[in-house]
Amino acid sequence: MNQQTLSKLEFDRIVRMTAELTVSPEGRKLAEAMKPSFSYGQITAWLQEAQEAAELLASGASIPLSPMDGIDIFIALLGKGRVYSEDELDAVAVWLTSVAQMKKYMRSKTGIAPTIAAYAESLDDCKALREELARCIRYGTLTDEASPHLAYIRRQMYAAENKISRKMEQALNKYRSFLQDSIVSRRRGRFVIAVKREFRKQVPGAVLDESASGQTLFVEPHEAAELHQELAEWRGAEERERSIVLARLSQLAESYHAPMVTNVQAMASFDFIMARGKLASSMGARKIKLLREPVIALSGARHPLLGGASVPLHLELGLAWRQLIITGPNTGGKTVALKTIGLLALMTQAGLLIPADESSAIGIFRHIIADVGDGQSLEQSLSTFSSHISVLKEMFDYADSASLLLIDEMAAGTDPSEGIALSIAMLEKLLDRGSLVTATTHFNEIKAFAAKTPGCQNGRMAFDPDTLLPLYRLEIGEAGDSHAFAIARRLGLPEGVMERAEALLIKRGAAVEELTPQQPQVKLEHEEGQRPPKLEAHEVRDMEEEEKLDSNDMRDTQEKQENPARKRSLEKGDSVWIYPLKRAGVVYRPADERGQVIVLVKGEKLSFNQKRLKLYIEKSKLYPGESYDLDIVFESKGNRKLRHQMSRKHVEGVEIVIQPDEPQGG
Repeated sequence: MNQQTLSKLEFDRIVRMTAELTVSPEGRKLAEAMKPSFSYGQITAWLQEAQEAAELLASGASIPLSPMDGIDIFIALLGKGRVYSEDELDAVAVWLTSVAQMKKYMRSKTGIAPTIAAYAESLDDCKALREELARCIRYGTLTDEASPHLAYIRRQMYAAENKISRKMEQALNKYRSFLQDSIVSRRRGRFVIAVKREFRKQVPGAVLDESASGQTLFVEPHEAAELHQELAEWRGAEERERSIVLARLSQLAESYHAPMVTNVQAMASFDFIMARGKLASSMGARKIKLLREPVIALSGARHPLLGGASVPLHLELGLAWRQLIITGPNTGGKTVALKTIGLLALMTQAGLLIPADESSAIGIFRHIIADVGDGQSLEQSLSTFSSHISVLKEMFDYADSASLLLIDEMAAGTDPSEGIALSIAMLEKLLDRGSLVTATTHFNEIKAFAAKTPGCQNGRMAFDPDTLLPLYRLEIGEAGDSHAFAIARRLGLPEGVMERAEALLIKRGAAVEELTPQQPQVKLEHEEGQRPPKLEAHEVRDMEEEEKLDSNDMRDTQEKQENPARKRSLEKGDSVWIYPLKRAGVVYRPADERGQVIVLVKGEKLSFNQKRLKLYIEKSKLYPGESYDLDIVFESKGNRKLRHQMSRKHVEGVEIVIQPDEPQGG
């Protein structure tokens, strides 16, 4: 599964969403490294973890996860002989407290999450280290309890500071008339008094600083100088004892190197597992059945990135058929359905719960390859078609019975006839290899291939003909129409363009030279100097249509007179263009003595005069051979199956009832 496929199916977005739900750097690294697996045992374990995490969150529990701030750096420096600071050791103490809380919490949740709770037994809260750090460090500072000598030094420091304070109070009273302010302040860590510059010589002592204006001097009185020296000596002693205590605590932490590394890994795993549970909860995801066989059976499945507003997807692949050809209108959801299948398969193999009913099942695939998007690249000199071909080549390199191949817009980006032929040949080869294939297309020839080929199935995205809106619902067993004109009108294409397109569609079976710029075909006779009457648009179209039909009748009569064998009668199975309906149909019954032909149009048998029909595609070009069973076109799948059974043996209580043809007039 290459990175290009993961990106096209938006698995990388799922990875980022999972990473955002972690609380620690180490947990985030695990989420960002998430990849699908091919091991049934590994995937099963991952899914169980995610399920238990989702159940823990659903129970309303507050899970004591640790952000582990700075712990990764601390662990990396262990064993290097470094002396850690109070802040670093304090962070370790806080983290070890979280480890102890997690272990205690998980032991209380063995009923809800037995698998995850078992992982907590690998945690070691390093009790001796944790308690020693808590005794010696508080709020990032060594306590007096850290060592007896440190406590003694600090008592001497407090005493020296008290003596200095008394001396400074005496100095304030003694030199009051020479002071700018009667307060004691500090400069360079020593006590000073504020003396006016003009009285500097009246106050003996050392000048340590002066004000911005220079009018005030901060003087250490001579009486406090000796006490300040004593305090400085005690401060040096405190710093030396502090280093000794930190070295001792650092050495103690070094002795717990191995269990702390294990703790980091375990706490990161808990963070990652809970992130997968949070993701499942946010999507309404569930644990589905995991199968060893490469199959897909989805019920109530939704695209993870579209949320609850998306229409549920119901489909299967790899059971009754191995290829599913999805057709239907533009903007109808074909590509979304394609991506949903691929993304849910990737998520399952990565150990993530998916938004689908619990009755759904997904197997394990060795290869998942997607050809979605046009793939154009100026840097790599790739056109749309060459990009498709490069992906298709990769599919053939890896295609086997454990491959899931997703192809969007088959036969696109090149000449339609060549693209269709290439697509059908490819589908045949992939069917021989047993690969699971889901593809989207607009071409009738590919739909026909899926309808008549064992192991293939058609599916369509539903479309509401009344509102001209897609329903985004996948219906298995039927091919769909593109509804390009209806959608183009709904999206606001000019009506003049639409009318011209419909006129050109009628001529689609004619030669290319007939597709010339539209010329006026209605000529009205009028007297000289008299303006012709103004006609409405629909009147002009009706007159054009009648003129076409009349000219067709005249041409047909002339052709019959000149060469009677040149005009071919319509036969059952021919595709014909129906002028009144402006669409194609299939001949069900050739013309009778009155020239009436019964045509199958969208599942209904309608009657038209043969003058209103034009041969569109001969049946010899539509079906494999003369022996092709046309009942496949005109009868339901259920009737064909029953007829096949009855041709082999008598089936008690089974009958096929065919209603008499009652076509509507056309």
